[in-house]
Amino acid sequence: MTNKYITTTIPYVNADPHIGFALEIVQADTWARAQNLSGNSVVFNTGTDEHGAKIYEKAQTENKDTQDYVDEYAVKFGNLKPALNLSYTNFIRTTNDDHIKAAQEFWNRCAQNGDIYIDKYKVKYCVGCELAKTESELFDGKCSLHPNREVDIIEEENYFFRFSKYQTQLLKLYNDHPDFVMPAHRLEEIRNFVTAGLEDFSISRIKSKMPWGIPVPGDEKHVMYVWFDALINYISTLGWPNDQKNFEKNWPGVQVAGKDNLRQQSAMWQAMLLSANLPPSKQIFIHGFISMNGQKISKSTGNIVDPVKLVNKYGIDATRYYLLREIPALDDGDFSYDRMEQLYDADLANELGNLVSRVTTMAAKDRLEIIIKANSLDGKIVSMIERFGFNEALEQLWDDIKVINKEINDTKPWSLEAKNRKNHLESWLKKIHNLGLNLAPFLPQTSEIIMKVTSGKIERIEPLFPRLKK
Repeated sequence: MTNKYITTTIPYVNADPHIGFALEIVQADTWARAQNLSGNSVVFNTGTDEHGAKIYEKAQTENKDTQDYVDEYAVKFGNLKPALNLSYTNFIRTTNDDHIKAAQEFWNRCAQNGDIYIDKYKVKYCVGCELAKTESELFDGKCSLHPNREVDIIEEENYFFRFSKYQTQLLKLYNDHPDFVMPAHRLEEIRNFVTAGLEDFSISRIKSKMPWGIPVPGDEKHVMYVWFDALINYISTLGWPNDQKNFEKNWPGVQVAGKDNLRQQSAMWQAMLLSANLPPSKQIFIHGFISMNGQKISKSTGNIVDPVKLVNKYGIDATRYYLLREIPALDDGDFSYDRMEQLYDADLANELGNLVSRVTTMAAKDRLEIIIKANSLDGKIVSMIERFGFNEALEQLWDDIKVINKEINDTKPWSLEAKNRKNHLESWLKKIHNLGLNLAPFLPQTSEIIMKVTSGKIERIEPLFPRLKK
């Protein structure tokens, strides 16, 4: 048994959960389930990022106590666990006492290493990103990711992290581990960013102006900058620094993040770890953005896709299937209700659902009873999942479904006498049972039903994916 650790980013609680984060957490869940089914011990972490100017601003706008505000949103993100049938083991909140203490200890270690200093700070700052912006990152004076917000000019005394000190070590990390960031073009992107030169970044804010943050150790006038605090969740969730045994057993781990998190995950966080004399991450998978019918998803256009509403309409496994089969794992993808319903009808209801239904119906009619011992997951499927080839793995499984369906059509078992079709039915039940096992990381509910109804006394079942109401 091997220890495995995977973590999503922790979403900022200034808006309801959206389909982009649903994609990320379902990807991580599929990876974690595959590792569990392969006999490994898995820590799967997610949570909520609850500090910073954007949170403070939103709570004030809604006339709420900031802690009450983040508590409400933590519940909303926690509700994704049953909604998407997630298997995560850890849910970290950055307002937890243990995380706060871990962040302060991390600060102290970086300071002891000479990597934190105080200086004057004047910068163009996007509150939407919670990041400083260079002129090259602005278009018509505004952030490309948040074009409806004015960029703030911040001028104050802040603490800084010596990011510039770690250029050589970061480049060595990338060169020594060519699959450190996946896909490869994202590694090249961050390599180019670091090669161009690193600027030290601010890691504090004046408490009198923005009080919602973790207090800086030894200086009550400052709170930590939200990114410095939030990134530490990846190790505070493992009990660092108090539970050193659990930390060393599970770290380093695999991180999943969106492409807007590339710099923070693969450069800033890695430099911080180096400063604190801790091992870098094991690997980082970067996924793209989801558009809707070719348009950017945004509140202003009103095309927000609520993953919980998708589940309520199509079901958990149908929603998971769309995200894993239709959206490229490591690139941008598009969502449309038309395509969702096409895949539901063609792949799930027709090919998979009908296959299970017609074989079990014939076997039940013939009063067939068969005991099938479960095998282990197909190594090729696990390998595809480990490199985030979800679409590739599902394609392979659906090819297997097509093969069985063709065998049935060619054999025409309904035209045979019961004694002559027994061997055919037993063979197909074994194949479908094994198919169900390999679907477990992707469609866990469906997998469980398939494995149950294809072993023992076979009985007729209700459709796995009922026809959609038009």
